[in-house]
Amino acid sequence: MTSDVWLPIPPEEIEGLPEGPRYLFWDGGDDGDQPFPGDPAECAVYVVPYMKRLSVRVGPLEHLTNVRVIQTLTAGVDDITARLSVIAPGVRLCNARGVHETSTAELALTLTLAALRGVPGFVRAQQQERWEGGFRPSLADRNVLIVGYGAIGAAIEDRLAPFEVARVARIARSRRTTARGLVHPITDVLSLLPDADVVILCTPLTEDTRGLVDADFLGRMKDGALLVNVARGPVVDTKALLTELERGRITAALDVTDPEPLPPGHPLWQAPGVLISPHVGGPSSAFLPRAQRLLVDQLTRFVHREPLRNVILTTGSEPVGANGR
Repeated sequence: MTSDVWLPIPPEEIEGLPEGPRYLFWDGGDDGDQPFPGDPAECAVYVVPYMKRLSVRVGPLEHLTNVRVIQTLTAGVDDITARLSVIAPGVRLCNARGVHETSTAELALTLTLAALRGVPGFVRAQQQERWEGGFRPSLADRNVLIVGYGAIGAAIEDRLAPFEVARVARIARSRRTTARGLVHPITDVLSLLPDADVVILCTPLTEDTRGLVDADFLGRMKDGALLVNVARGPVVDTKALLTELERGRITAALDVTDPEPLPPGHPLWQAPGVLISPHVGGPSSAFLPRAQRLLVDQLTRFVHREPLRNVILTTGSEPVGANGR
């Protein structure tokens, strides 16, 4: 029986790990050249390193011949689901629901407020020692559309509540009702866009959401609307977005881009009305304590053979669903 658990956080730094497995530290190293900590065939649980290159994160997958659980520390699992062909059947893939809601929701609100109130312009003016005032839109009295109403979308709405927005509309894969109100199915998104002053994307990247924000989507946004993307870059058609930005019809605040990292010289850098942050929605001081709590809980469940949390899919069967970050 395989019993090794590969952790990208040193096990001595995680209080409360259950007894039983052998915990081995592996995060790929600074350059992705860290040797495997043990025999990959003995690894039962692989916790995917966070904030590492794609080649590092997925590198062990084909060698983990007896793995039973793959636990990501991201909410989005598209990097793993794209490589299911090298993973044996019956492996449970779990995401990090509960880890990133706080940090990502904070950034979504930060980008929204900064873009609306013109903070990037103030920074540029300060660097040039220019005092430039002006009238800017407030978040108050705006209509907000949240596309991807899972745990992160709900956390964003929690933080919008004190800002006196006029209305929040919610979009998810299917229709449902929450304590805050109706969640519309994704099929309603085009009809809801013309009323939205701010559109916040926090949907997972799937085959259904790749390129969701295309020319038609953007064309239905009202003049002067703000697009905020804290989901994944490929959810947005970059060429279509550039067309709208260069026309000056809408603005955007992007924590993620396609391509990513955004290379020097890419036209998005200099496009009018765009604020870009370098995919920092998740990594903050809020990450580590929440990640540690998740791992202790999941591994305790694994050791005691209790149902795991956040199971997105079991290889060889249909996916359960995901919340993007």
